[in-house]
Amino acid sequence: MLARARRLAAAAVLAGAGMAAHALPSFDEVKAAHAVSDLTLLDRQGVPLQTLRVDKGVRRLPWVPLAELSPALVQAVVLSEDRRFWQHAGVDWAAAARSAWGRLIDTRTRGASTLTMQLAGLIDDGLARPTGGRSTWQKLGQVVVASQLEARWSKSQILEAYLNEVPFRGELVGIQALSQTLFGKLPGGLDSNEAAIAAALLRAPNASAEQVASRACGVLQAQRLPCAGVATLAAQSLQRRAGMPLGEQLAPHYARLALKSGGPAQQRSSLDAGLQRVAVQALRQQLAELQGRNVEDGAVLVLDNRSGEVLAWVGAQGDSAAAQVDGVLARRQPGSTLKPFAYALAIEQRRLTAASLLDDSPTELPTAA
Repeated sequence: MLARARRLAAAAVLAGAGMAAHALPSFDEVKAAHAVSDLTLLDRQGVPLQTLRVDKGVRRLPWVPLAELSPALVQAVVLSEDRRFWQHAGVDWAAAARSAWGRLIDTRTRGASTLTMQLAGLIDDGLARPTGGRSTWQKLGQVVVASQLEARWSKSQILEAYLNEVPFRGELVGIQALSQTLFGKLPGGLDSNEAAIAAALLRAPNASAEQVASRACGVLQAQRLPCAGVATLAAQSLQRRAGMPLGEQLAPHYARLALKSGGPAQQRSSLDAGLQRVAVQALRQQLAELQGRNVEDGAVLVLDNRSGEVLAWVGAQGDSAAAQVDGVLARRQPGSTLKPFAYALAIEQRRLTAASLLDDSPTELPTAA
């Protein structure tokens, strides 16, 4: 019976899903098209210095290879979403039959959409899930594309692409954004509780903390693991707000000036990471020494005299009240910085010599009202 249903369904798919006959993108093409929301500024040697968010509508961080993902995460996702992922050829016909039978007798059953079918909906705009759910033809097209994916991609590629492209919660797309935002760590470090919460969010991205914790507990129990602490972790992690991605954040002002929003995800600059760190630390130390003398902030600019390249650019001290103001470019009253130029001009015109004595006492000059 099952075999006959499978043949009939396959025939219907092949006959009616012509819309899926267009060229299927390769794994490398999907990976290359992964558009991140945060650009990264590199120094002259390729060392990451600063990230800058350019897409406010979605949070999508750099692609993560499957080998760098937590084994606990991979196990939790496959167990929760597609238990026969490593065995089927894109469509789990047994699960589809159970789901159809459950609808006939009006009982709740596990969904029949495999990870491969879900990926088909993520990489093919025509198969994206609309608000009211997919039409019959879209579901058939999903089956066709899933079969094509299984024929042309490896299982590891399918799972890797899925975890990098799947929306999790709110603006968070991909496991990198979810892991750093909710748990403050890279996805390779997720433990069993965190992995279970991530898997639970795939089923219900907008569920309450209590519902997420309940689903996560089910994932843990399926692995014969305890649920201790998962409810507290879910409540805490879902309340976290997105901040800066992990890694050094050394040059925010220069990044805003140099990074091009239409450029690649990583863009190299003339800055020197070692010198930039020294400049940041030197400014902090100088400001600490000037506490109590009405000095609140400063800036550092280091140039290569021969080439004119910028080697270090510190626009402000990070903890100041005006940290967003770029002190390198901000216009300021010149004050005593004019004195060397005035003295040099006076010496050039022989009005002063290096031995001349000048009265540097406070002076008031009356001017017309």
